[in-house]
Amino acid sequence: MIVSVHQPQYIPWLGFFDKIKRSDCFVFLDLVQYKPREFQNRNKICTKDGWLWLTVPVISKGQGRQKIADVLIDNESNWQNKHWGGIRSGYARAPFFKQHSSFFEEVYSVKWGKLTDLNVHIIKYILQQLHIDTPLRFESEIGTTCESTERIIEICRKLNADTYLSGMGGKDYLNEERFKEENIKLEYQHYHHPVYRQVFDAPFISHLSVIDLLFNEGEKSARVISADD
Repeated sequence: MIVSVHQPQYIPWLGFFDKIKRSDCFVFLDLVQYKPREFQNRNKICTKDGWLWLTVPVISKGQGRQKIADVLIDNESNWQNKHWGGIRSGYARAPFFKQHSSFFEEVYSVKWGKLTDLNVHIIKYILQQLHIDTPLRFESEIGTTCESTERIIEICRKLNADTYLSGMGGKDYLNEERFKEENIKLEYQHYHHPVYRQVFDAPFISHLSVIDLLFNEGEKSARVISADD
């Protein structure tokens, strides 16, 4: 069984979903430390002027080192209107925007409490649209006691996995020898970003949120996302 893991990101990029698709089980790492200025609370969309960050404000002052599962959204500002407005402005003319607009309009009408709840809600919807039915688990549900490489090995052991699929970033911190010692095969995801049509007549912009693909390619997105299969 192939297991992969990742922090629950906000409207993630294509490679996030490709990794889930290639796995027999995917685990949301909700007990790892929240890191600001990464992709757990923000991502990029396409606009007529190029890419634009959409950032979910979170409560961090006085919180110290938070686990992702504990991070609360700061609803003092009307960030929902800004995000929904940015998405509408960027994608209203996209061929498949109307097919998904009601879902996202509803998402941004809700006053979300926890960042993880917002992220996972959107991720589950997109997985359905991409016809990816990989079982999802949470680290907090599995229960872990270790850090770094040992955390991953512990998850693999508890799920009876014989293979761990890592992103290429794992080469910077994973202890590959430990996987050999535990008889767990370590594989790396070599993701080749596809080129697809985008709304604006401009050079292609890669590594955007997956909604850029979904709004532009619709049902075809499921094939485009892992075109090298």
